[in-house]
Amino acid sequence: MTRSAAGDPEWGAGARLDPVLARSVQRFQVGESGDGANLVRKAEAAGDPDYAAATRLFVAEEINHARLLRNLLLSAGYETISSHWTDAIFVRLRRALGLRLELMVLSIAEVVALRYYRALRDGATDSVTTEVARLILDDELRHVPFHCDRLRVAFAPTPRPVRSVLLLAWWLVLLGATLVVAFDHGPALRRLGVTRTDFARDVITLFRDVVAATSRPGAAAPVPESLTPGPIRPRGQSPAQLAPETP
Repeated sequence: MTRSAAGDPEWGAGARLDPVLARSVQRFQVGESGDGANLVRKAEAAGDPDYAAATRLFVAEEINHARLLRNLLLSAGYETISSHWTDAIFVRLRRALGLRLELMVLSIAEVVALRYYRALRDGATDSVTTEVARLILDDELRHVPFHCDRLRVAFAPTPRPVRSVLLLAWWLVLLGATLVVAFDHGPALRRLGVTRTDFARDVITLFRDVVAATSRPGAAAPVPESLTPGPIRPRGQSPAQLAPETP
């Protein structure tokens, strides 16, 4: 189902977000709000027109996530915020070097988002909030395999010693990011019925499978089943298979 077919939540019904959840959603909305121009430039420079086109669709979906979260906040009577320090750090890391590093950092954000939006979908008592989380989670379940496919190609020619160093650094960044998010969003997670420890454990489990799916040279193995926590199942499509969406 495409975004146009899925439609938007009933904004007119009004959302209900308590302040703790609203502050958390505001921070995630900032993280979804970039224009993706830097990533698109790197994808175009990689010399694969199909991948570049798919990346543009991915960026369009991320922009749409920012729109959905913005509308959720406005529907509940809250404003968006212009920046947050956690997003600033992620942006600097992503832009530091080439496409592979950007995708490695971006995949960490996507795995964290998988667990967060699942918690928001399952733990929110407001139907508008639940629907926004479901729509975004459906997209994220395609985004992670999409990045895994490209990273597997990028890792394939890398000598084993270099790959080991990259994987260690990747894990360290993941662990740091997970701790930051778990503590920064801890009150909201508790309100959604998820402890900080459970959140961190689940993110680490998801990421372990991302690493396994991307670090096998020449492997064509599907993304492991644990990338679909709970009852959610991916629809098996990458952004390259989707029709362009209208945010």
